[in-house]
Amino acid sequence: MNDTAEQDEDDPTAPAQATDSEGQEQSDPFSAVEALTAENVSLKDRLLRAMAEMENLRRRAEREVADAKTYGVSNFARDVLSVADNLSRALDSLPEEARAKAEGAFKALIDGVELTMRDLVAALARQGVTKLDPLGEKFDPNFHQAMFEAPDPTVPAGTVAQVVQSGWRIGDRVLRPAMVGISKGGPKIAAQAD
Repeated sequence: MNDTAEQDEDDPTAPAQATDSEGQEQSDPFSAVEALTAENVSLKDRLLRAMAEMENLRRRAEREVADAKTYGVSNFARDVLSVADNLSRALDSLPEEARAKAEGAFKALIDGVELTMRDLVAALARQGVTKLDPLGEKFDPNFHQAMFEAPDPTVPAGTVAQVVQSGWRIGDRVLRPAMVGISKGGPKIAAQAD
């Protein structure tokens, strides 16, 4: 019987029998094509998913690098804000008439504090940190922290009437909200008369 099996393998006129990937004989060549087609579809789907995952990973890495560049100085900037506040308080504590009459060393001191404040604000701006000064703007809880409400018939309700402490932001994120006083607005009768 072995002689016949060997003859069939050598005989080119003998009918060909298909074998699957495990070496077992299959009787139907169409089922082998269907199996290979299904495997091809499966592998193509896995490849597309892997490519999509790699693209998502690349985008996420780019976004993280951009955020690190933009917001990397956030903690340092937050620490420096107290210096800016103290310089601002020092300048605000001096009455305008005393500033105008200042001479000699006192004038140099005032000029030095003003220059230091301008340089600090400019250095923060170079890092993307900007000051929020919302006086007269509509109250926005994303950028402002309401400290009090005060009746003021001259402005609409919800307008920032007083800035207690300036706010700061870096890029589109708030480092510190501006602490503000909000107007309640005038009486409704006065608003209708206008």
